[in-house]
Amino acid sequence: MRYNVLIGGQAGQGPNILSDLIAKALISNGYYVFYSRDYQSLIRGGHNFNFLSFSDSPIASNSKGIDLLIALDENTINLHKKNCNKKSIILDGNHPNMYHAGAIFKILNMDFKILDNELKELKRRYNENIKEATEGYKSQKTKINLKQLKNKNLSFMNGSQAISQAAINSGLDFYYAYPMTPATGVLTELAQAMKNKKSTHKTIQMENEIAVINTAIGSSMIGKKVMVGTSGGGFDLMTEALSLTGVAGIPLVIYLSQRPGPGTGVPTYTAQGDMNIALKAGHGEFPRIVLAPGDPDEAMTLTSEAFYFSQKYRIPAIIIGDKHLAESKYSSDKSPILIESKNSITKLERFNSYEKDKEGSATDEPEIIIQKIKERLQKKQELKKETKKFETYNIYGTKNSKNVIIAWGSTKGAIIDALPDIDAKFIQIMYLEPFPDISKELKNKNIIVIENNATSPLSDLISEQLQMKIDNKNKILKYDSREFSSDDIVNEVKKRT
Repeated sequence: MRYNVLIGGQAGQGPNILSDLIAKALISNGYYVFYSRDYQSLIRGGHNFNFLSFSDSPIASNSKGIDLLIALDENTINLHKKNCNKKSIILDGNHPNMYHAGAIFKILNMDFKILDNELKELKRRYNENIKEATEGYKSQKTKINLKQLKNKNLSFMNGSQAISQAAINSGLDFYYAYPMTPATGVLTELAQAMKNKKSTHKTIQMENEIAVINTAIGSSMIGKKVMVGTSGGGFDLMTEALSLTGVAGIPLVIYLSQRPGPGTGVPTYTAQGDMNIALKAGHGEFPRIVLAPGDPDEAMTLTSEAFYFSQKYRIPAIIIGDKHLAESKYSSDKSPILIESKNSITKLERFNSYEKDKEGSATDEPEIIIQKIKERLQKKQELKKETKKFETYNIYGTKNSKNVIIAWGSTKGAIIDALPDIDAKFIQIMYLEPFPDISKELKNKNIIVIENNATSPLSDLISEQLQMKIDNKNKILKYDSREFSSDDIVNEVKKRT
């Protein structure tokens, strides 16, 4: 079973807190929950909505259709009623969000005590909130009789929370950033953790992205574990200093959270258009590792691995995500695998941006230059060899199917939710650099690539790394700044199989 709940209204009317209250209650009743956020770049007004889906089996995306529409303003009904059906339940009227919270609890037959406890945990406006919620609860009758399922001890987090927690677990000393949606979520999480003394790290906002990465490099030079965060436009500004890490051998973890570009683009929506800058940015030739998590569990694991590889090989490690992963919330019954935190291996020495001799002084001697380049190339080969010990890709679906879907990042959830309705094997790439050898999985197969962009850089990467060309007709590309739904995947894959 699956139900879809859309909660919409103006910025400031509280669809986020309402979504969290409902989600936490459903999880406490044993249900799997996923919700995504759609909002404009406005503080007040406009139209925001959260799309919450829940099920008695694992779920990681939204599907089409609305079973329960909660309209905090009239515009929500005008925009979304077309996606409702005759059995859809619509809650509207000039009521505060907590009134609707109470109404939903009654409609879904959830224990009001759960809502009461959640409102107490908010620690603000409790008397007003519980009064409004009680009125809403009394206004409705049970229409969807949800049963209490066995407690699965589910976690519930978004990608920003997962990356932040994994960074802390990895021994993070400093996090530097300049606010930029959608990377700001990690900045906020780590700032709160520092403020609440849940970690000994320091979170520092700099005046711009150039200052961010150069300050981070300075901290890393003196042996601190450091991470920076930004989106595409900020990453562009960091690329000169990225090359400095390459020539000087300075460990640094970079979180690159994608949004539509170029320029300011569509700042509060999602896209996968920055793969190439993650793989190629910076001048000269130097090794790096680029990791692409598909959900919060993987975000925790790959962040841990980013710190490990960055420290061991003294290279930049880039975690590439996007707005959909950063801000959508996923329930999970898995336990992410984290590498045990180790102290920083960087020793205080002479660092500069020149090729240098054994004393650390700048040099232009050909023999030394050749040797330094060979050392970096050797480091790249050693890195590639060691990554084979890790899970660099995952396989889901019908393993002997003639149809093979290849994708990366946050498209994972919609594809996995679609697999029961299509005949396909799904290969999810988590390591973009070094790229895994998946050629044996693709021989004599109908290969389909799915991405949230218009040019399919993954197809180009497959051609470059595996010498396999992807037919244009088999590229499923979505570039309206919105994420895929599971229905999108089913419909598009069936056209190609």
